[in-house]
Amino acid sequence: MLNRLSPVLLLIGLMMIVTVASAETEQAAETRTALIIIDVQDFYFPGGALPLEGPEAASLNCKKLIDKFRAEDQEIVHVGHKVREGGGFYTDVAPLEGEKIVMKSEVSAFNGTDLTAYLQENKITNLVICGMQTHMCVEGAVRAAYDLGFEVLLVGDACATRTLKNDDDAVAGADVHKSTLMTLNGAYAKVVDTETFLKGR
Repeated sequence: MLNRLSPVLLLIGLMMIVTVASAETEQAAETRTALIIIDVQDFYFPGGALPLEGPEAASLNCKKLIDKFRAEDQEIVHVGHKVREGGGFYTDVAPLEGEKIVMKSEVSAFNGTDLTAYLQENKITNLVICGMQTHMCVEGAVRAAYDLGFEVLLVGDACATRTLKNDDDAVAGADVHKSTLMTLNGAYAKVVDTETFLKGR
């Protein structure tokens, strides 16, 4: 009896393996990633209305990410904040024709824009986020993205912010930047540096 059933059991086992493999392949095919560059605009650089600390280094790292995504023909979304002056995208991150541009009026890039719909229409499930300011629009985008169900990776050294002041109190820009990344890491995103991301770790 056992010998008669063995071919049947073997066939069932093979069918289960094929089914599982097909499901895993389909899931992998459905995983698409987009790079979201937040507010890397002229007004955050020296001579602008609100210069940050180290925006040039952050923008160069943003450029490295953009170059990788362009080389791999992956989705890139440029987010900008609507301002009266200095609203142009900084030269390092200037969009190419055909790349998605989202202009916003709120802190979060998802608030009052078509970003969510665009990502869903393009079947994007994972986001790589970078930009300015770390503690404001970058943080706002990361938190919103997580709440919307996206898998988020935040590239910390491709972000920049500034010293915060309130009357006689001040928090150094480096501390604002670091504390924001530490708060988001593990809860809303995985935080990595540019070189780690480029190496695929």
